[in-house]
Amino acid sequence: MLNKKKEIENWFRCLRDLICQEYSNIESKKKFKKKKWNRKKKSLGGGEIAMLRDGKTFEKVGVNISTVYGKFDRIFARQIPGTSKSNKFWASGISVVVHPKNPHVPSLHFNTRYIETSKGWFGGGMDMTPNVKNLALKKKFHDELKFLCNSYDKKYYNEFKKNCDKYFFLHHRNEPRGDGGIFFDYLDKDWIKHFNFIKDIGLCYLLLSSKIIRSNNTKKWNKKLKEYQLKKRAKYTEFNLLYDRGTKFGLSTDGNLEAIFMSLPPSAKW
Repeated sequence: MLNKKKEIENWFRCLRDLICQEYSNIESKKKFKKKKWNRKKKSLGGGEIAMLRDGKTFEKVGVNISTVYGKFDRIFARQIPGTSKSNKFWASGISVVVHPKNPHVPSLHFNTRYIETSKGWFGGGMDMTPNVKNLALKKKFHDELKFLCNSYDKKYYNEFKKNCDKYFFLHHRNEPRGDGGIFFDYLDKDWIKHFNFIKDIGLCYLLLSSKIIRSNNTKKWNKKLKEYQLKKRAKYTEFNLLYDRGTKFGLSTDGNLEAIFMSLPPSAKW
């Protein structure tokens, strides 16, 4: 399994580099600032934050990769499959959050990961949170995801879309976070198939997000739209602090706080 772990880790790093390069091109070559971090014990892994702020297109965009291992605490371990006999784990992943300047460009979120205990599985997904209703964009977004999912399994899209709608929901407000997408976890029956799926999901996000950003970034906006965007971001913040599994996982495994809270918007209003 050692070679598989290295292959997974290398893929997430490669995808990070591709995404950062494309977003830098969109920002007229403005570069990401990268910062490595380690867990409290360096022998237990760490990661690297790549952040771009205050651009013409991106107010804030973060592309994080990490590989961590060790032992879950006993309470958190109860929530994770394959920990009944041992709470040891290994986890690697990539997480991307885009908070654009132009309210016509939706906030975008993507992550994929592999976690191993006595079991091993892939998980992740992507979703879109617009400020301005755009039914054509929503359809195109979901059509692309459906096409990709169907190329692996005809059941994937409907199942993963339902998962996303259920997961990215603000229960305290009784409303969805945005236009949804796909969300999946515990893909564990066919390692090669699911690793290929994870790679294709990453490339799909790269191409799809670039099209969405480039095609909407030149649209004109005003103070009223900006105000609405800030209030929408407040709800985004509420979800990530109250419900997000990645936030909870990071805090429960001595993750880097700057990396964990990378997903929060640069500004918001309540």
